Amino acid sequence: MPLPSNPQTFFLGGLFTVSVVVMAYVASSIILPVVLAFVLKLLLQPVVRLLERMHVPRALGALLPILLVVAVLVGLVAALSGPAATWAERLPEGIPRLEAHLVVLKGPIQALQKFIQQAEAIANNPGEKGSTVSIRSDLGLTGALFSGTRAVLDGLFTTVLVLYFLMVSGDTFLRRFVEILPRLSEKRQAVDISQQIEGDVSAYLVTITGMNAAVGIATAVAMYLCGLGDPLLWGATAFLLNYIPILGPLFGMSIFVLAGMLTFDSLLWALLPAALYFGIHLVEGETLTPMLLARRFTLNPVLVILSLVFWFWMWGVPGAILAVPVLAIVKIICDRLRPLKALGHLLEG
Repeated sequence: MPLPSNPQTFFLGGLFTVSVVVMAYVASSIILPVVLAFVLKLLLQPVVRLLERMHVPRALGALLPILLVVAVLVGLVAALSGPAATWAERLPEGIPRLEAHLVVLKGPIQALQKFIQQAEAIANNPGEKGSTVSIRSDLGLTGALFSGTRAVLDGLFTTVLVLYFLMVSGDTFLRRFVEILPRLSEKRQAVDISQQIEGDVSAYLVTITGMNAAVGIATAVAMYLCGLGDPLLWGATAFLLNYIPILGPLFGMSIFVLAGMLTFDSLLWALLPAALYFGIHLVEGETLTPMLLARRFTLNPVLVILSLVFWFWMWGVPGAILAVPVLAIVKIICDRLRPLKALGHLLEG
């Protein structure tokens, strides 16, 4: 694992890294859908090849899994919108119940309610003397929601469009890249790196998706048995949050604690949903998933956390979901390129 000794190498490498990060941040509306489409291609590529072996045309074989994923997403949104709206309506009404459970925090809660009331009074009477707060009313809540929804739909459309053409093109870009490399050893190395990235990341995504589905089903059953209600909502929540290592389950714990306190009168029963969710995640996250992925992925957990924080700051929740696959791709490339082997060793778990 040779280390570069030329200071210009460090300077140019750092300059290149900073420029890539700045470009990814500034042009996130374009780069994020492309990166997401590339990762989804690794997940869906085995399905396309299976359909090709069944003599399905590649254009149709690339379209069918995308339509299936879109249909599942639309169905989930339609099925979960009702329960989610119901829980959102219950949240203001459940403040007295939360106060009963959290007697220690009664003072801060009252202060928060007083602050909210004062903010509402200032917003409703902007012309009062002494008011220094100006509220924009040209957009309002409806306009903000419409703007956010439009941005999400634009990103999804771009992702689906790029994903389809990536799957239709197959290995065209790889072949063209190999053709322009001057040496045979470099051609073999490029093909080797590409195959390892596709195999390892695809196996990771398939394994994680399967385990997340198992966690979602187990969570839905557990919430139904403990009487929390809306098991489909909680199963889908556990399924989606489990794509974000460490931080996702921690956020899920807080959600289930809040839901339990809004539902049950007894504090022990209120903490039961979170305890069941924690037990399910403990079995999955500490035993099953590491056992299945240990042969392919041994990433440094500290760098995984730093990657999660960094990509969440860069791209929000999609960035946190993509953090581990991106880090794994970087490690695979570093392990196969001699000048970068030292960096790949640092990423090793």
